[in-house]
Amino acid sequence: MSTGKSSKWRDTVILFATLTLFWLMLSGKLDTDVLIVGAVASLIIALLYRDGLSFFTEFRFTPQAIVAGFRYYGYFLQELFKSNLKMAAIVLSPSLPITPGIVKVRTRLKSRMGRLMLANSITLTPGTLTVEMAGEWLYIHCVTLGATDIEAATAEIVSGFESYLEVMYG
Repeated sequence: MSTGKSSKWRDTVILFATLTLFWLMLSGKLDTDVLIVGAVASLIIALLYRDGLSFFTEFRFTPQAIVAGFRYYGYFLQELFKSNLKMAAIVLSPSLPITPGIVKVRTRLKSRMGRLMLANSITLTPGTLTVEMAGEWLYIHCVTLGATDIEAATAEIVSGFESYLEVMYG
């Protein structure tokens, strides 16, 4: 069996297992009918999306990547907290100090999952929304537009997430 085929099947099995575990957590039951429905639904989704839907699809299973994963989530939660406070201050301000705009940033990430995680992290952070991904470019809508040139905006928005994702995904 070739490496490409075995890797694809490994990803399919990981996706199936992840979806099944998620189903079990959501259902909260271990009844036979619930297990069968969850397994069948998970299998169908895993087969339809065998090219990758799992967080682990392109994950590098190295000690450095695992440590970077924990640090990434810590950084994400920190940024989430700071952004929530910033957005709350904007909303509560009588003058509503916003300067909305779209900024173009560049990512060094090569893997699809790494770029997807970056785009989702930016979107999940209040005040920013990834509008489009085109190759190495991301177009991000910001409620309060800071830097407008590519290098400064990339450093401000992308660099923190990217440093961890690059170790995790490449």
